[in-house]
Amino acid sequence: MELEIGGRVVRITNPDRVYFPARGETKLDLVRYYLAVADGMVRALRERPCMLHRFPNGVTGEKVHQKRLPGGAPDWIQTVRVEFPRYGRHADELCVTHPADLIWAVQMSTVEFHPWNSRRADVEKPDEWRIDLDPMPQASYDDVRRVAGVVREVLDELGALGWPKTSGGKGLHVYVRIEPRWGFADVRRAAHAFAREVERRCELVDLTWWRKDRDPRTVFVDYNQNARDHTIRCAYSVRGVPEATVSAPLTWDEVPDAEPSDFTIATMPARFAALGDLHARIDDVAFRLDGLLEWAERDECAGAM
Repeated sequence: MELEIGGRVVRITNPDRVYFPARGETKLDLVRYYLAVADGMVRALRERPCMLHRFPNGVTGEKVHQKRLPGGAPDWIQTVRVEFPRYGRHADELCVTHPADLIWAVQMSTVEFHPWNSRRADVEKPDEWRIDLDPMPQASYDDVRRVAGVVREVLDELGALGWPKTSGGKGLHVYVRIEPRWGFADVRRAAHAFAREVERRCELVDLTWWRKDRDPRTVFVDYNQNARDHTIRCAYSVRGVPEATVSAPLTWDEVPDAEPSDFTIATMPARFAALGDLHARIDDVAFRLDGLLEWAERDECAGAM
């Protein structure tokens, strides 16, 4: 079958292949989902290098982590080159600018979209600070919510605007737009300083470096997601699990009650149609990291690693 999307044609093969066995949802169901939320997806991905998580035989089969653009791309697909100096290599990654780009990627068996937190204008200067609340095995989602409340409190004190979303799994993400003036190392330092402040205020947070050494009842505020070439699912990205859950933007008022399982490729289109993109204004204000970098310097002088 062929789909015309904004003047571009994408051919979909094997549309009836079951990708999500929990409810029998197919590749075509995935296509329809991404079309329904395309405005939000394109905003989340626009002009960012994007790694693709592909599942050629559905989400219970082999998972392919695809940095380089798959072969056979139409001439309207755009890319952005990222360098990996340590290995003497580079990759031309998908650079989404149009809804058809998403559907072509789905045709190539992509389920998850994992963008960089920088854009092609300067891939070495992030414009997105990511706060990833990652629960340990014995922590509940209620624990994640409690930590999110402290995250919001600290952000408010800093004058930073945070945009929450579910992770598609058991965690929660909060994104903050930042001025693209700092490299990855400084953004990570700022994120680590912020995480230390959250840890000081909340006994549920454990920032111990090695996962095996953390208290299993705690939540890790994963500042490492701001390191170069670290990626996580963007807003509206589906997670590659049988239940077809989605990384769903939330309002802060929804955080105390919303459950990650509420948001799937079956439920999100109606929510998006009713509410629009809850992250539609995420690019309106950019935060400066100067204050957090002062926190980082203070902590480092006091002996923080």
